[in-house]
Amino acid sequence: MKDTELAAAIAIALAKKRNRSEIGADELLLGCLQVISRFGVVQMGSWTFDLEELGVDWLDNPERSEAKVAYSPLAVDLFDRAARIATADGSSRIRVSHLLAGFANEDEGLMGELKRSHGITSASWRAAVARAWSARFGKDMSDPQEDGSEAGDLGDYLTPEEAAKALSIHVQTVRAYVRSGKLPALRLAGERAIRIRRTDLDTVLEPLVPQT
Repeated sequence: MKDTELAAAIAIALAKKRNRSEIGADELLLGCLQVISRFGVVQMGSWTFDLEELGVDWLDNPERSEAKVAYSPLAVDLFDRAARIATADGSSRIRVSHLLAGFANEDEGLMGELKRSHGITSASWRAAVARAWSARFGKDMSDPQEDGSEAGDLGDYLTPEEAAKALSIHVQTVRAYVRSGKLPALRLAGERAIRIRRTDLDTVLEPLVPQT
């Protein structure tokens, strides 16, 4: 299970335990923190967060759920923000580090409480996320292809950027194909992000008929 999938699974489990109909920003933040934790403790810069004190049973092993889930508007906005951060970071997909960095400007809910109790600023949070990610996984926030994984690890579903790279065209051309219906695409449940089946890339190709 990839890091973002694990964070989402944890968030779903937390929302269910709290009898909530949708996944909120607090559950998403806790899911991300658990991913980078060690023995239920997150060390970020000079701050130490105990997941038990935050109401998380870090020994739980959430299973991946295929059921459709709803995210709160704020959680959706955080995913969108994380996508922009991932793009700026040169990554082809969202990592937990990008989601955590997306919380830097949040002042409400659990993130707001952590800021007030620990004297956290936007800049200090982003810097701590980068250091914690590197220390926990021994690498930076770069795309997984850049840290030794194979291109085939991308699987059968591609982001628009990955589809554009596969077709050697601009990503905006891919998005235009999707909008016009020329290229079939799927939307992630509860999110705005879209995915394209690798096998559907052939739909935008046609045989070249030589002119006589």
